[in-house]
Amino acid sequence: RWKNWWVRGILTLAMITFFFIIIYLGPMVLMTIVMCVQIKCFHEIITIGYNVYHSYDLPWFRTLSWYFLLCVNYFFYGETVTDYFFTLVQREEPLRILSKYHRFISFALYLTGFCMFVLSLVKKHYRLQFYMFGWTHVTLLIVVTQSHLIIHNLFEGMIWFIVPISCVICNDIMAYMFGFFFGRTPLIKLSPKKTWEGFIGGFFATVLFGLLLSYVMSGYRCFTCPVEFNNDTNSFTVDCEPSELFQLQEYNIPLVLQSVVGWKTVRMYPFQIHSIALSTFASLIGPFGGFFASGFKRAFKIKDFANTIPGHGGIMDRFDCQYLMATFVNVYIASFIRGPNPSKLIQQFLTLRPDQQLHIFNTLKAHLVDKGML
Repeated sequence: RWKNWWVRGILTLAMITFFFIIIYLGPMVLMTIVMCVQIKCFHEIITIGYNVYHSYDLPWFRTLSWYFLLCVNYFFYGETVTDYFFTLVQREEPLRILSKYHRFISFALYLTGFCMFVLSLVKKHYRLQFYMFGWTHVTLLIVVTQSHLIIHNLFEGMIWFIVPISCVICNDIMAYMFGFFFGRTPLIKLSPKKTWEGFIGGFFATVLFGLLLSYVMSGYRCFTCPVEFNNDTNSFTVDCEPSELFQLQEYNIPLVLQSVVGWKTVRMYPFQIHSIALSTFASLIGPFGGFFASGFKRAFKIKDFANTIPGHGGIMDRFDCQYLMATFVNVYIASFIRGPNPSKLIQQFLTLRPDQQLHIFNTLKAHLVDKGML
C-alpha cells in the first residue's frame, strides 16, 4: 500500500512539473501537447476495442479508424485557424481558398472514409465491422470533440486553461490523500477505493485551492489576457487591458460570517467567484468522468486503459475527468462570460468589399444618430 503511495506521489510530482514547463513554453506548445494527448487517448481506447472484439483481421479497419481521426482533426483545427488566425488566412491565397471551402472539404474527406468502410464490408464480419465503426465514432466524440474545447478555453486566456485543469488535479490528489488516511465509508461500487471522506475532503480542499490559485493568477496579464495572433510579428500575444473580471473589487461579507471572520468587507477578483463554480464542478461532477471510465473498464474486465504511466495506468486514466471539465468550462464561458469580440468584427469588416463596408458604415452611423450618440 505504501509502495504504491510513493510511486503515485513521485510520478504525480513529475507530471505537475512537466505541466508547469509546457505552460512556460507558451500556447503553441500547449496546443501541440493537447493534440498528442488526444491521439494517445484515441489509440488506447481503439486498442481496447480491437482486443475486446478480436478484430485484428478486419479489412482496412485499423487504417480507417486513424483516417477518421485525421478527418475530424482537420475539421476542428481548420475551424480554429479560421476563427483565430482570420487575417493571416485572408492574407495567404492558398489558406483563403482552404478556409472558404473548409467544411465542404471536411465533408468530402469524411464521405471518402464512409465509402471505404462500405466497400470493406465482408459477409462473415458484418456485425463486428459495425461494432467497430460505432466504437470509433463514439471515441471520436468523447476524445477529439472535448479535447478541441480545451484549445478554445486556452484562447480565452491561459487562466481558463490552467485553473480548471489544476482544480481537477488538486481534487484527484486531495481526495486520494483524505481517502488514504481517513477513508472508511465506500462512496460508489464502481470505484471501491473511493470513499465519502475522500470525496468531501477533496471538495473543500479544491474550493480553497481554486480561490488561492485564482487570486495569484488574476494579477498577471500573461494569464488573464486572451491569446491572440499578432499579424505584424506572426506570433501569439497575451497583452491587453485586464477586464473587470481581473480587477480587485470590494465585497460585503454576509452578516452571519462577519462575527466569525471579524471583517465587514473583503477585496477579491470577480474571477475568484467564478473559480468557486469551476472548483465545485471539478469536485462534485468531475469525478463522475472517472466513475464512467471505471464502469467502462469493468465492463471489459481491464484494470487500466494502458500501462503508459507506472502506478497511474494510461493517459486516458489521467484525462477522463479533464475532458468533462473542459466541456463544462467551454459552456460556462459561452453562457456567463463571453461577449461580442470587437477585434474579430473589425477583422471581418476589413475583408469586405468597399461598397459593403460603406453600407455597414452608413447603417451604423444612422443607428448612432438615432440613439443621440452622434
